[in-house]
Formats: sequence, C-alpha cells, structure tokens
Amino acid sequence: MIELRRERFTVMTECGEVTAVLKGTFYHGAATRADFPCVGDFVLLYYNESGDSLIATVLPRRSKFSRADHSGHATGYTKTVLEQVVATNFDYVFILSSLNGDFNVSRIMRYLTQARQSGGQPVIILTKADLAPDYTLPLSDVTQSIPGVPVHAICSHTAMGLNELNSYFMPGKTIVFLGMSGVGKSSLLNALMEQNVMKVQAIREVDSRGRHTTTHRQLFMLPSGSMVIDTPGMRELGLFDADEGLRTSFTDVEAWFPQCRFTDCRHQTEPGCAVLTAIADGSLSRERWEHYLAQHHENRYVQDKTSYLINKRARSKMLAMYSKNMKKNGGKKI
Repeated sequence: MIELRRERFTVMTECGEVTAVLKGTFYHGAATRADFPCVGDFVLLYYNESGDSLIATVLPRRSKFSRADHSGHATGYTKTVLEQVVATNFDYVFILSSLNGDFNVSRIMRYLTQARQSGGQPVIILTKADLAPDYTLPLSDVTQSIPGVPVHAICSHTAMGLNELNSYFMPGKTIVFLGMSGVGKSSLLNALMEQNVMKVQAIREVDSRGRHTTTHRQLFMLPSGSMVIDTPGMRELGLFDADEGLRTSFTDVEAWFPQCRFTDCRHQTEPGCAVLTAIADGSLSRERWEHYLAQHHENRYVQDKTSYLINKRARSKMLAMYSKNMKKNGGKKI
C-alpha cells in the first residue's frame, strides 16, 4: 500500500495504482487499529476495475514502527491507550532532527528506542546544518550520547552531506522518515526525488517549531530504485511496547543490574546497589540514568494501562454474554 488518506487507500498492483476500501470485517470483527492497513503493507486485494477495490487481509509484516496514541475513546474516567502503526515493511528508520533552536538529544533518544523496537535499522539525520554556527558540536553531542548508531549532518538545499546517504538508498530498500514537524523531511524528500513533490513551509521563528507540511502517509519511489515512506510530523512520540528497544538502547545501563547485592534492587536507597555506586564514581552519568528512568516509566505505564483496559473489556464482554444467556434461559443459571 502506497498512500493512506483517512479511510481511503491507494494500492500499487500489477494493474497500476488503484483506490481501495476496507472489507467490513475490519470494522465489525476482532481487528484492532494496529491490524488496519498502513503505508508499506502488502495486502490481499479484491480488484475492481470499475470502482474501489476491496482490501481483505493485511499480510505479515517484517518491520513495524508504532507509537502510543492516548487519544482513544474515553472509558469511564480513563482513555484507551491505542497502538498507532506509523509505517511497515521498511529496512531503515531515518530519525530526522533539525540543527536549529529546537534541537533536542533527549527527543532523538526516544525515537531511537522505538525505532529499535521496530525491526528496522535506525539512522540519525541532523538536518539544516547550514543553520548551525558549528554543526560538528551537536553532531559530537549525538554520537557521544548515542554510540553505535550512524549519524549524518546534511543540508537538503545545498546537497551538503547527501552523498553520505547513498549507501542506504539502494534498489529495493525502503526507508521511513520520522521526526517532528519542520525538521526537513519534505525538503530531504524533494532533494532525493530531484523534483518538488512535497510542499515546504517555513518554521516559526519564536520556537523553531514547524507547521504540518505532510498531512498523510505516502510511499515514494526514488530514481535510485529505493523507496521512502514519508510521515506527518509528530508533536510527541509515545513509547509503545518498547521493552526490546529499551534493552538495546540502554545496554550500558542495564549491565549494572546483575551486579547489585539484591536481585530485587530498585536502585533507590538499597545498600550494595551497583547503579548508585556507578553514578557516584562517575562510571554511569546521572543524566544517562535519568533518561533511562523516564523512558522505562513511560513504557511501563502504557503497558499497564493497556493491559488493564484489555482485561476490563474482556470482563465486560464475558458479563454481557452471561447476561444474554441468562435472559435466553429465563433467568436460570447455566
């Protein structure tokens, strides 16, 4: 699937591009939002040459970038935490961050944790290098804070650094662009496409934040034979089911855990805590530890809330079935 606009889909087939809608089972069956088709998906399609085709099934995904969506329907006094699938079936995750006043290493680290959960290889792209007095300073900051991940500083308008990206854009490879509004996703896509396929808007001077340029998800075929999935800018990224991503992103932090005196150490005031000792002697920076705690607590909160609501829904469904059977049997227990 190459494009998603609300509930209408564009699918590339052997007959060319076709518009499609979803089969009713997606809405009336047991499907969740995460089961709905997303840009990058391969789908089973019932082709209709005279109207909308019908998407019947989403085929298994080899990679998937998701985030927590807290805008679900209210359930009592809480809101359902839903999984929002942003893109699927990609090889590389380009995490874009602009080198302007909105540059934030902590935000990049959050994207990185979820990217490592996705199954794709993360790559950090620092855009708008022409706006930084000395882009080597933030570049060094990122490489020191996030070791082992490729980092590239570029300027889409001058083509600075774009040659460094050629190894990713090989025929048959798919790259997903992720980042906040205004980080330069559309500008980079235009440069790679060698034409203006996306509108570019100026950022606000007050806070260096961007306005939404991309309003929907779409897949583009580049002249190199590779593909790019462009996504709308995210004002915030909610971690979702990111246990593996956390372990991979903070291997250096969790390596201290087995060295604690107590296996159930909470790393707060316990005697013999290896984490506290490492922070005290400088082996582990307090900033690094606080980054880990923030992401760990958020991930645990989302998982606990999601599990609670799933169990609550299951109990409600069971009670509804029980009540229905009671009425059917004249109020007698079965």
